Amino acid sequence: MKVVKFGGSSLADGPHFEKIIKIIMADSERQVVVTSAPGKRFANDDKVTDLLIEYANRVLQQQDVQSIQQQIWTRYQQIGTYFEVTNTKLNQLKQILIELPTKTYKNNSYLLAAFKAHGEILNAMLLTMVLQKLNINAHFASSGELGLVVSAAPQDAQILPVSYQNLTNYQLPKGRLIVPGFYGLTKQGQIATFSRGGSDITGAVLANGFHARVYENFTDVDAIYAANPAIVSNPRPIAKMTYRELRELSYAGFSVFHDEAILPAIAGQIPINVRNTNKPELAGTMIVPAKNFHADNVITGVATSDHFAALYLHRYLLNREVGFTLKLLHIFYKYHISYEHMPSGIDDLTVIFDKRQFTKGVREKMCQDIRLQLHPDSLEWIDDYAIIMVVGEGMRNKIGVMEKIIAPLAAQNIGVHMINQGASRISIMLGTKKKDAPAAVRQIYHNFFIAGD
Repeated sequence: MKVVKFGGSSLADGPHFEKIIKIIMADSERQVVVTSAPGKRFANDDKVTDLLIEYANRVLQQQDVQSIQQQIWTRYQQIGTYFEVTNTKLNQLKQILIELPTKTYKNNSYLLAAFKAHGEILNAMLLTMVLQKLNINAHFASSGELGLVVSAAPQDAQILPVSYQNLTNYQLPKGRLIVPGFYGLTKQGQIATFSRGGSDITGAVLANGFHARVYENFTDVDAIYAANPAIVSNPRPIAKMTYRELRELSYAGFSVFHDEAILPAIAGQIPINVRNTNKPELAGTMIVPAKNFHADNVITGVATSDHFAALYLHRYLLNREVGFTLKLLHIFYKYHISYEHMPSGIDDLTVIFDKRQFTKGVREKMCQDIRLQLHPDSLEWIDDYAIIMVVGEGMRNKIGVMEKIIAPLAAQNIGVHMINQGASRISIMLGTKKKDAPAAVRQIYHNFFIAGD
C-alpha cells in the first residue's frame, strides 16, 4: 500500500485534478491520498491558504467578509463544475465555508488555525465528490476520524504518539481514502495546524501509521536537485539519497520537501518518493534509510541559506574560565534565543544564529547583557552571513574532500569564515559572506559534478 500526497500546485484547478486522478488510478497501491489546499494557477494568482488567512483576519477585525468568501468559494466551485458535480453537493462545501465565523474557538490563534485548515478539508471533500462522480470508490476521512492528535500549539502543532496507535487501529475502507493534510485535533478537540507546508507531515504520519510500502509526494518539480537551479544552471537530479542527507540539505534551503515531515518517515523507515505531477512517468527522487545505501557520488548536494547571523566574541584566556559558556547560554535563554553552532578557539568563539528570531531591540539588549556580564575584550555582530552545506554519504570514507571544497573557493578569492564537519562525517558546513555564497555553491558544484566528469 502507498500513501500519496499532492501539493497545492497539483490541485490548483480542474485540469490538475484530472492529472492527479489519472495518477491515483494508475496504481492500485495508491490507496491513501492526502490533499493540500488549492495553490496558484498562474504566477500572480493567490493560494487558497492565503485567502483563508485574509478571511480570518477580516472576521477578527469585524470587517465585511462576503467578497473574500466568494473569492475562496469560486476556486472550489470552478473545480467542481469542471467535473459536473451537482450544485446540491457543492453547496455543502459552501455552507461549511460560510459558517466558519459562527464556530466556537478557544482563542484567535485557534480561529486562524481552523480557517487555514479548511483549505485542505474542503479540497479533500471536493476530491472525494469528484471521484465518486467518476464512479470511483472513494471515502473522505477527517483528522478527527483518523485519530490524529496534536499538541496544543495552534500554528505549529506536533503530532502526538497516540496518533500512531489510532492509525494502527483504523480499518482502511475498500477503494481510496481521501484525507486533508496540514492539521490535527488537540486533546480538547480544537483544530491546530502544522507549520506552513505541513501537508507533507500528514502524509508522512499516515505512511508511518498505516505501514505504507512507499510515501509518494507529488509536487511541481521533476526531482530534488544537487543544487538550487536558481544558482546552478541545469543541476543534476538526485536519483536516491538518505534521510539524513535530506535533513542536512534542508537546513540550508532545500525546500522541496518539508523538513519536519522526514521524522515520521524515519521512525517508520518508510521510503519517500518525490515526483512531478506534470511528469508522472519520471522516477523522481527516492529518499531512503542509510542502511545498505550505496553512494554514487562523493557529495550528493550543496545548498546555501542567508538567514543567519554571527556573534563574534574575543576574550584573552577564555579557555581557562570555568562557566563562561554557561553564563552565555543563560543570557540566550533569558531572551528565548536558540543558537545553531558555536565554533570556538582558545581565546574566542563565534555563535551562529537564525537571525529571523531577532528584532533589533532584542539583539541590542542581548549584546549589552553579554558586555555587562562577561566583559569580552571585543564583541562583534556579523549580519552579513551565509551558511553553505556540502552533504554526501560518499564523504564518510573519502580522503581529500575538504581540499576539494576549499581549493576552488580560494582560487576565486572567496573567504571562508567558519568550517564545521558534522560528527556523522556526511556534511561539511561553511560560513561565508552572503554575497559570496552563490558563487561558492557554483564552484563546489562544478568541482564535484563537472570537473571530475
